[in-house]
Amino acid sequence: MDPSLSAADRATDLLGRMTTAEKASQLTGILANTITGLSGDLDQRQMERHLANGIGQVGTVSVGTGPAHVVARLANGIQRHLAENTRLGIPALLHNETLNGVLAEGFTSFPTAIGLAATWRPELVEQMAEIIRRQMRAIGIRQALAPVLDVARDARWGRVHETFGEEPLLVSAMGVAYTRGIQGDDPASGVLATAKHFLGYSVTDGGQNMAATHLGNRELYDVFATPFEAAIRLAGLASVMNSYSEIDGVPVGLSREILDELLRGRLGFDGTVVSDYRTIFYAVERQGAAPDARRAAALALGAGLDVELPQPYGYGEVLAEAVDGGEIDVALLDRAVLRVLTQKFALGLFENPYVDADPVRLAPIVSEGRELARELAAESITLLTNRDAALPLSPETESIAVVGPHAESVMAGFANYTYPPVLEMLRGIATGQARMAGWENALDNLPEAARKQVEERMEAMRRLDPELAVREQYGARSLADAVRDAVPTARVTSVPGTGVMDSEPHDIDAAVAAADAADVVILALGGRSAAFSGRATEGEGSDSATLELPARQLELLDAVTSTGKPVIAVLFAGKPYLLDRIVEKATAVLAVYYPGPEGAPAIADVLFGRTSPSGKLPFTVPRHAGQVPVYQGQKRGSGPRRTSLDMFSAYVDLPNTPLFAYGHGLSYTSFGYGEVLVDQHEVDPLGELRLSVSVRNEGQVRGAEVVQVYLRLPGLGVTRPEQQLAAFAKVELEPGEEQTIAFAIDVPQLGFTAADGRFVVDPGTMDVLVGSASDDLRARASVEIVGERTDVSAHRRFVPRVEFLLPLAQG
Repeated sequence: MDPSLSAADRATDLLGRMTTAEKASQLTGILANTITGLSGDLDQRQMERHLANGIGQVGTVSVGTGPAHVVARLANGIQRHLAENTRLGIPALLHNETLNGVLAEGFTSFPTAIGLAATWRPELVEQMAEIIRRQMRAIGIRQALAPVLDVARDARWGRVHETFGEEPLLVSAMGVAYTRGIQGDDPASGVLATAKHFLGYSVTDGGQNMAATHLGNRELYDVFATPFEAAIRLAGLASVMNSYSEIDGVPVGLSREILDELLRGRLGFDGTVVSDYRTIFYAVERQGAAPDARRAAALALGAGLDVELPQPYGYGEVLAEAVDGGEIDVALLDRAVLRVLTQKFALGLFENPYVDADPVRLAPIVSEGRELARELAAESITLLTNRDAALPLSPETESIAVVGPHAESVMAGFANYTYPPVLEMLRGIATGQARMAGWENALDNLPEAARKQVEERMEAMRRLDPELAVREQYGARSLADAVRDAVPTARVTSVPGTGVMDSEPHDIDAAVAAADAADVVILALGGRSAAFSGRATEGEGSDSATLELPARQLELLDAVTSTGKPVIAVLFAGKPYLLDRIVEKATAVLAVYYPGPEGAPAIADVLFGRTSPSGKLPFTVPRHAGQVPVYQGQKRGSGPRRTSLDMFSAYVDLPNTPLFAYGHGLSYTSFGYGEVLVDQHEVDPLGELRLSVSVRNEGQVRGAEVVQVYLRLPGLGVTRPEQQLAAFAKVELEPGEEQTIAFAIDVPQLGFTAADGRFVVDPGTMDVLVGSASDDLRARASVEIVGERTDVSAHRRFVPRVEFLLPLAQG
C-alpha cells in the first residue's frame, strides 16, 4: 500500500487482496458497548469475536464511557487491536453524533440546529463546525453524523429542532457552512460529514416519525433534495445517511431510484451512503418489504446502501454467504467496499490511526468554543411580541418572580442529541423507557465479564441527578440564576409552579404568590426534547397531533397573568407550538429554542437590554393544528397564499394566515429600508441578478437586522411558490448608522423542474421583495428574465453572494 499512490489506487490494491468475509466486514459497524459494555475498558475476548475480519465502523465509543482521555484511550485500543490482530490491519472509522457538538462527556455544547438557523449566520455555524472537527479528531472520531438537511414544514414532527427550518435556501446555506467546517480543506485533517436524512424524512403521513412519505418527483428534487445537492457540489459532502421512510412505496434504504439514480446520478454524489440505525432490519420486520435479512441485503446493496449501521443484520456474515453462494453479484460488494476503503485512505487512518490521550492536552480542546456557543445563543433569541415596549426590563427593577418549569432547570437548554439527554436515554434503556430508533437492543448480549460493571454503571445513572451533573460539568446556570447575576440588587424569587409534563409535581398557588409579590414576572415555559417515553413534548419519536403545550403549563400561564403583573414569557421550544393563548396573555414573548448551557446568561442579557434580540423565526407558527402544514413557500392559491380569485379564501372558524410568519422577529430598535436598486432590469436565464438595498437603524440602541430577499418567479406549465427566499444577510448597526447590502443571485439558483423533467429557468417577470420578514416586505422592484426557456441543470447555483457597502453620499 504505497502511500505515494492516490487513495483510490491504494484502495483498489487492498481490495484485490481481501476475502469475501473481510470485504463484508468493512460494510458493517458495531456499537462500542458490545466490546466495552459501557465500562470504560475493552474486552479482549469480545474484540476477537466481533472484529476477527476487521470492521467498517464503530459507533458510540464516547457515550457513557467517561471523559475525553478515556474515549481517546478506547479509540486507540480498538485501532491497535485491528492493526495487530487482524490479517490486513484495516483501521476502523469511528462515528459520533455532532448535531450540537461532540456527543461526549464534557465537550462544548452549542444551541440546537433550529436555534442556529434562527441566527441567520452561516459563518458562525462554519466556525462552530471547525471547532467540532478539532474536538472529534482529538479523540479519534472521524465521521460526524450531521448535519440534518431535512426541510421541516410539518410542525407535528418531533424532530424539527434538529433541522435548519423550512426554507431550502437557509437550510442549504447552513448545511454548506456546517459541511465545510466539519470536513475542512483536506480529508487528512478533516472529518467526514454525514448529511441526513435522505430523503423526504420530514414530510410524512400525519407528521409522524418514520412514517411513509408521499411526494412527487418535482417537489422531492426542487425542495427536499436541494440542501443535499448544495452540500455535495459546494462543500464536497462525503457521506449521506438514508431516511427510514418509504417513497412511492419503496423504503429509501432499498431504493435504487433514490440512492443511485437521484443521489449519485442527478446530485453528483460520490461518497458513502450509511444506513440510519437498523434500516435493513426495519425493512424486513417493520415495513415488510423483504422476507428476510438476505433478500433485504441484496436490495440495499443493489440500491447503493454502502454501510449498514449500527451492527450487522443483513450485511456482515449474511452478506458474505450470499455473495459466496452466487445470490449477490460480487461486483456490488466490491463497489461499496472500494468507496469505504478510499475514504479511510483519504482520511489518513492507515498512517495515523492513533491519537494522544493525554488528559492535559485534551482539556483545552474539549472546552473550546464556549464563547462562540454564548454568541450563537444570543443571536438566536427571537422577540415574538413586545406589548407597550415591556422589554427590555429595567436593571433597577426591585422584585422579580421567575416561575415556570424551566425557571430553575439547567436541563431546559439541552435538546435531544446533546450529551445530558443521551445519558437520560441510557437510563431509559435500562428501565425499558427509551424511545430512540435503532437503540432498542443496544444493551443486549453484553459480554458476561462486563455485565456487572454495566449494571453498576446503570444503577449509578438511575441515581444521577441530571440537573446537578449539568451544573458541574458545564458550569451551566439556570434562567433564575442568570437573572440574579444580571440584577444583583433585585429580589429574585423562583418557583417552578409545575413541571413540563402534566404528570410532574406542581404547586401553582406558590407560583401565583411569588408573582403577586413581584414587580414583574418572567415565565419560563415550553417544551422538552428527549428520548424518554412520557417525558418529552418533542424529539425523535415524540410527535404531536395538537401542537399544544401541556395543559398544566397553560393553567400556570392563566394563573400568573391573572395577578395583573407584567408577564414576560420565555419560550423554550424547538418547533412551532400553539402560542395564541400565550401571546394574548403575556406582555412579551421571547423564543429561545434550546440554547445550550450558555443560553441562560444570553437570555438575561436580552431581558435587561444588554443586547437587543436579533433572531428571526426559521419556521412558520400556525394559529391552529388544523392549518398544518403551513409554511412560507406555499404555492399561489394554497394555504395563506389565496388570491382575489379564490372563492374560498379562509376557514369558517379561523383566519388562514399564520400566527407568526417565517422570518419574523422584533428588535429593541427599528430599521428603515431604502429602495431596491437593481443593476439591470433585464437578465438572461444564465445571468446574474444584482440588487442592493440600504438599511438604517432608526432607533436609540444598537441592533442587528436580517435583510430578507424573496422572489416571485415565472413558470410555464407548472405552479411556483407565491414567493421564495432567495437571499439574506444580517447587518449590525449603531443608532443612526446606515449600511448598503448588495446581493448577487445567479439566475440558475431560481430554476425549477419543468413538466418534461428538465431543470429550467423560464422567461417572464420576476418580482423582487425585500424586507424584515416574509410578511413584512418594505421595498419592491421587478426584473425581466429574457430569452427562451433554458435548461440550467449544469449551471445550478445554491446560495447567493453578499457584500456590505458604504451608503452612497447624498447630493
